Amino acid sequence: MATIRDVARISGYSISTVSRVLNNKNYVSDGVRTKIQQVMDDLDYVPSDMARDLSRGKTMNIGVVSLNVDHPYYLDMTAGIMTAAFAAGYNLLMLPSRYKNDEERGYLEQLRRKAFDGLIFTTHNIPISEMLHYQKYGRIVICHDPGDEPILASYSDRGPSYMQAFTWIHRRHFKNVGLLLPRDPALSATAHETIAAYTRVFGQQPDRRMMRYDTMTYADGYAAAEYFISNGLNPDFIMANGDDIATGFAQYYKEHHLRVPGLMGQDQQLSGQLMGFPTIDHHYKDVGAAALRLAIGAADESVGIHSDFIAERK
Repeated sequence: MATIRDVARISGYSISTVSRVLNNKNYVSDGVRTKIQQVMDDLDYVPSDMARDLSRGKTMNIGVVSLNVDHPYYLDMTAGIMTAAFAAGYNLLMLPSRYKNDEERGYLEQLRRKAFDGLIFTTHNIPISEMLHYQKYGRIVICHDPGDEPILASYSDRGPSYMQAFTWIHRRHFKNVGLLLPRDPALSATAHETIAAYTRVFGQQPDRRMMRYDTMTYADGYAAAEYFISNGLNPDFIMANGDDIATGFAQYYKEHHLRVPGLMGQDQQLSGQLMGFPTIDHHYKDVGAAALRLAIGAADESVGIHSDFIAERK
């Protein structure tokens, strides 16, 4: 396999001149550029991406840790990251997460070995404290409020919209409210904020029986409805972790000829718009774009993007 040294030797020019041709730099005449290009064509010379990355100190790759789940959080977040990466000339490496600590630590080790320039955790299971050591190897961005932790973050500022949503529910005198949550609140910032807002508005924590975890899809919403009915819980209102999830919940009731309770979704999906129930728009595409800018160094301060409670669909 030909090397840049072979191109320089055969063309009669220095390695630095060949390098300027490869990188389309100035200060090379058209005649010299043509001759060097001809030698490269004759040798079928292909520049080494690894060598190029080492020379410029960048891979132009960003790792994105994400669940392979059909939920707007991950779909819209990835879309926002991808759009911003394309505009900035960066490539994305999608790194599947199964909430396995060893896998997440492995991605941090890849960052240390310069497999990519930065790492975005759209979700994570390991504590932030484990990530801090790796910040010297590249930028690490998380996608929830970091609190007092010294780490970059782009996230949806859900707190105010959750307070508005539960106040709306409370003022309509719903009392037996079911919550469909992504994960245990000890592990999920979304679930933690949901329960905190409920508690502030209703003056007490929700009944544990009225909370269903791991609800991420339409099918999960359908299964949650079956759980409530089979256990005789009879909620008069459901706050779901997504419009599709709320729609799945309603479908179970309809199929079993039951009166559908009040519903509220999240993420302003088409299903919720067609059914007309309230929702919350968390602007995840904007969150993803901001995360990418942080990861490549185009921004330096964490950002919380305001989410919007939408009581009436237009």
